[in-house]
Amino acid sequence: MLEMESPDGGEGGRMFLNRELSWLAFARRVLELAQDPHLPLLERVKFVGIGAMLHDEFFIKRMGALVQQVRRGSTRLSADGLTAVQELDACRAEVRAQMAALSALVREDLLPSMRRAGVSILEWHELPDEARAALRQDFEHSVLPVLTPLAIDAEHPFPFISGQGLNLLIEVADTIGGRERVVRLKVPSNRSRWVVVPGTPAVVPLEQVIAANLDLVIVGGVSVRHHLFRVTRALEGAALDSDDSEDADALLPGDIIRQVTRDLKARRFAGVSCLQVSAGMPTGLRQWLKEQLGLTTEDVYPSDTLLSLSDLASLRVPGAERLLLPVHEPIEHPRLVSNAGGEPVSVFAEIGRGDILLHHPYHSFEGSVVRFLQEAADDPAVLAIKLTIYRTSRDSPIIRALVAAARQGKQVAVLLEITARFDEAPNIAWGQLLEREGVHVSYGVEKLKTHVKLALVVREEEGTLRRYAHVGTGNYHAGTARLYDDLGLLTADPTLCRDVALLFNQLTGALRPVNFEKLIVAPYGMRERFVAMIRREADHARQGRPCGIRAKMNQLQDQEVIRELYAASQAGVPIRLVVRGLCCLRPGVPGLSDTIEVFSVVGRFLEHSRIYEFRNGGAVEHYLGSADWMKRNLDRRVESIAPVEDPALQAELAAIFDVLEADNVSRWDCRPDGSYVRRRPTQAEPLRGAHDVFLAMPGLGCPPESAPKPTPASGGGTA
Repeated sequence: MLEMESPDGGEGGRMFLNRELSWLAFARRVLELAQDPHLPLLERVKFVGIGAMLHDEFFIKRMGALVQQVRRGSTRLSADGLTAVQELDACRAEVRAQMAALSALVREDLLPSMRRAGVSILEWHELPDEARAALRQDFEHSVLPVLTPLAIDAEHPFPFISGQGLNLLIEVADTIGGRERVVRLKVPSNRSRWVVVPGTPAVVPLEQVIAANLDLVIVGGVSVRHHLFRVTRALEGAALDSDDSEDADALLPGDIIRQVTRDLKARRFAGVSCLQVSAGMPTGLRQWLKEQLGLTTEDVYPSDTLLSLSDLASLRVPGAERLLLPVHEPIEHPRLVSNAGGEPVSVFAEIGRGDILLHHPYHSFEGSVVRFLQEAADDPAVLAIKLTIYRTSRDSPIIRALVAAARQGKQVAVLLEITARFDEAPNIAWGQLLEREGVHVSYGVEKLKTHVKLALVVREEEGTLRRYAHVGTGNYHAGTARLYDDLGLLTADPTLCRDVALLFNQLTGALRPVNFEKLIVAPYGMRERFVAMIRREADHARQGRPCGIRAKMNQLQDQEVIRELYAASQAGVPIRLVVRGLCCLRPGVPGLSDTIEVFSVVGRFLEHSRIYEFRNGGAVEHYLGSADWMKRNLDRRVESIAPVEDPALQAELAAIFDVLEADNVSRWDCRPDGSYVRRRPTQAEPLRGAHDVFLAMPGLGCPPESAPKPTPASGGGTA
């Protein structure tokens, strides 16, 4: 069971699932993928890395806040009625169980399977002498110069330990003074963790190469023993009802940048929320290390396999492509391919013919969104380009297009969110670069995080100005567009484009909220619109008219929305919710949520799109955009949701829901107690993994039963 009974037996325990435990339930679904023997071996290894990354994220974002509450003696209850102590204990128990399961999986299954497949992660002592000699020589030239051993004794205080880094704790015997001391040695993060063994498809962990050659590091001493440890640091001031800290109150961009820079510096020195140690570390040394870091026994997590399992997500073994799924190459959208004469079609001409729905990573991001902005940069008829950036890639073609447009004298405006967690530093750098190139850069909105995914192009056509817009569910990030399932709408609808233009002006000009005709904007009425649409479905149900809600999002937590969904369910509205991550709603509870179904699709690609469908008495409405049903999205962020009104595109969105609902491989159904059960096909049933179905579909919009079915050899779409 994922939930615990409310201590007072009150409403919270019956109505809501615990947010933190539901978050960890998502990590458990990833763990189950890593355990799936039907997946290619190195795909399973990759899922181990992803699962470990989710644990890191939990310790960074959530665990520290729980610990702070307990230390303060907080009397606050969680939404499901748990005290801070109960919640912390439950989370620690669950994450400890998951970490132990990951370690056992790696030690007992994956490492032996990799050996049998000839792509081993080897121990140093298993290497032949010639390989050791070659690696020692490489170590001396490429690793040793960047190492810095730090003594810890009466004259040398305990050093600062950065988060997520591997460290060696070395017990050293001084050959001159005869005394023993402890030396800390950080494994450099700018060197590959996985060192290829010369002439083989095997790798050896970098920390083992370092440990085997400590005589080159500890000169004048003898290494007696060494042990590995790793710390994770929590975000300072994290709050459990929000994933966002309070944004800066200052209005001046320079002040905002200085505040964010101070926050980044403070984050480096935030308190430790997790200490991982190699299982062989002696009890006394473990106790000493724990005390130096100001931790309790409950904060220590021993491991009897590799530490920093998150690095497995980036493991690349030469010649092991057979142990991975075939590389997916996105296709060009049929409306944007070259014409019969080989001439590329004009993106603007095609958008002018009618709206275009993009589905990434199946449709090429570079061939659609990037091309849209590149053509705008190069087109003499384009006068202005406006874009929001929340996260973008390191070598961003979109940034290059914006710079090119500015250099050609076009008006270019970028709304850059520099408080996007973990992307603050690169976003500040992008903003400074764009400003130097003459781009108008605005650094977000006072006290609100700007999470909208919008682009706007203004083009002069036959003496009049025409607007073109892109409304997305994901970031303008070419890298994640190959890994994340996202949607985008390219449109020249005059009313919707006018709304997008008004929103840009409001954001960059710090203007008062305006009334939008089609665009739904948070925090300026989105909550009210969603509540009204849910209540409208309940009214249709009571009047016997067609009704129903289908919604797809990353997370569902907002209590008001959940209560409205419960009320709609009690009125008879069928509700199906595709929620990738945490979900605080209890589905299928008699008398409360009988008609609500919640499931999660976890597989090869990260589900990231947000879609909302309301049956509305038969006049079905579809929306897509940037917002989840989370309190932070509805109240503390600028978000946008746009209607999709073209009947053909509505059919495509409906088909996406149909494929997800028919999934019998990578779909997990949520039970009333918050646990998830994976669907399995019967022997007579074809595999319908959603991602494989989408990959095989000749075009979006065709019903799932007409699409080619994946074969068992593909892994059933779960990778």
